[in-house]
Amino acid sequence: MKLSARNQLTGKITHIENGAVNSIVTIDIGGDNQITATISVKSVQDLGLAVGKDAIAVIKATSVMVGIDD
Repeated sequence: MKLSARNQLTGKITHIENGAVNSIVTIDIGGDNQITATISVKSVQDLGLAVGKDAIAVIKATSVMVGIDD
């Protein structure tokens, strides 16, 4: 995966809290640091996100997106 966003933090998913429309995904990026992202429940499903899987937090301005390598 190539993106123009320079701030890409790799880690493992430690928690997913699903709501009616959005989910809060927590990623452990190491060094006792975690980052959370609010994304749609559909995105969690489409990306196959699950606790223990590797993921990448992509930060652009004030938005945080989550991606995976195909």
